[in-house]
Amino acid sequence: MFALQLFGFFFLIALAGIPLVYALLATTVGMIWVKSLTHPLETIFLSYIGGVEPFILIAVPLFVFAGELLSHGGVGKRIVDFAKVLFGFLPGGLGIVTVMSCLMFGGVSGSAIADTAAIGSLIIPAMVQRGYSRAFAAALLATAGTLALLMPLSIPFLVYAFVAGVSMKEMSVAGLIPAIISALALIVVCVWYGKSSGCDNGTARSTGREIWVSLQAAGPALLMPIIIVGGIWTGYFTPTEAAAVAVVYGLVVSLFYYGDLSWRSIPALLLKSFQTSATVMVVIGATGCLAWLITVEQVPAQMGAWVESVAHQQWVFLLLVNIALFLLGIFIEPLPAMMLTVPLFLPLAKIFGVDLVHLGVVMTANLAIALYTPPVGGTLFVAAKLAGAGIGEITRQLIPMMAATFLVVILITYIPALPMALVWLLR
Repeated sequence: MFALQLFGFFFLIALAGIPLVYALLATTVGMIWVKSLTHPLETIFLSYIGGVEPFILIAVPLFVFAGELLSHGGVGKRIVDFAKVLFGFLPGGLGIVTVMSCLMFGGVSGSAIADTAAIGSLIIPAMVQRGYSRAFAAALLATAGTLALLMPLSIPFLVYAFVAGVSMKEMSVAGLIPAIISALALIVVCVWYGKSSGCDNGTARSTGREIWVSLQAAGPALLMPIIIVGGIWTGYFTPTEAAAVAVVYGLVVSLFYYGDLSWRSIPALLLKSFQTSATVMVVIGATGCLAWLITVEQVPAQMGAWVESVAHQQWVFLLLVNIALFLLGIFIEPLPAMMLTVPLFLPLAKIFGVDLVHLGVVMTANLAIALYTPPVGGTLFVAAKLAGAGIGEITRQLIPMMAATFLVVILITYIPALPMALVWLLR
């Protein structure tokens, strides 16, 4: 079966430590050569260009730059302070603050890596000082940072909406309830850890005035996702235009309202954003090449026939989707994984009657788990570096958090109302 050979070839190359871009291109060229296919190699170049050409992908570097502006402009600190006055009194309070800070900042940045880095640099020293182990702090941060992928400005949601041809405004609200449920599941783990370890029994409750002052400080940043999503829903601007609005809003808030950034710091942030965006685009282009080969060789039809022979019911199909995405996500980042698998799963989802918006949330939630799963999880490495802890000891602390998030994925997979309730309400 061509599909099995293709993915087996790719995993062998990836396991050998070859960078993802070269692994994708080598798989494409290698399969054409090994199978003696007649496709001209020039088509690979055209597929690469076509992969990064769509106008909507302009939104990716714009959202990345907006996230950089806010993460370096003191927004993260104000969100953490706001979370402290709201939740610091609970057992495991600082852990809960970490989760809620990641949830709120994720609504601003849309990037798990930016979320983890911005919040982690502020909260981990305080957690260690309170008595949390460095491994637990890193594990919690790596897990909570992925909440950004389910929030309205999620970059994977944007890519999925483009590839699947679904509405970005529906995707932007479909992830809200799953993100909140995921945060609640992690909060339960934090309360358990705080009580069982005795390291954090909470602090005194904040006064109403303290909450109001903190809300005033964090308010302008927290308004950003409301403005962006509201603009998309009301039709004032498209997702690409929304990204430009996010940049302008980020500049105004960081430069003029908070005053934490100067004009001199903008070029460095632009350069960093362009480097990040270039890395993403290079991978998306290489993914486009492999996706082209998958399409012309009728891999979706082959996969569809196989799945139909194995999965006679919707729940079995969704289970296979979860397993496949979790395993794939261990090896590659969410965006290229999304680009590769969406064309495969879309026709099958239609056969089994799965709403495509629901499928997008399920896929994103699975790929989010892979971001903190060893050996190559993106947020895992960022958190480990910030906490100064080893991957092995962090992995042991990840077990209860992984169990909690796996449970949430099962819930949103088999209870469609959780991700779809707001979508149905607004359709």
